[in-house]
Amino acid sequence: MPKVELLYDDECPNVELARSNLRHAFALAGLAPSWVEHRIGAADAPADVRGYGSPTVLIDSADVAGAAPDTESCCRVYQVGGRMNKAPAAELIAQALRNSRALGTRR
Repeated sequence: MPKVELLYDDECPNVELARSNLRHAFALAGLAPSWVEHRIGAADAPADVRGYGSPTVLIDSADVAGAAPDTESCCRVYQVGGRMNKAPAAELIAQALRNSRALGTRR
C-alpha cells in the first residue's frame, strides 16, 4: 500500500476539496482510502513534509503534481489542461497511486 499524506493549512479553503478528491482517487485506483494528514507548520510534522503549500498530496513522499518543497508554505493551485484547480485532481492522484503500486510489484 502506498504511503499517502495530505498536507494542509488550517485556514485553507481547499482542504475539503482535496479530501474529497483523495477519496475519489482511491476508488478510481481500486484501493480502500487511507492517508495521514499533517498540518503545515505543526511542530510535530515530519521534516520531509515541510516547505509544501496547502493542499498538497504526497504519495511515497513525492508530490503528485511533481513540485519540490520550497522555503515558504503557501496556498497552492494546480494547472491541469490549461485550467487552474484548487486541489490536485482525483485522476492525478489515482494515477500516482497506480504508479506507486506498479513500482511496488516490481521490487
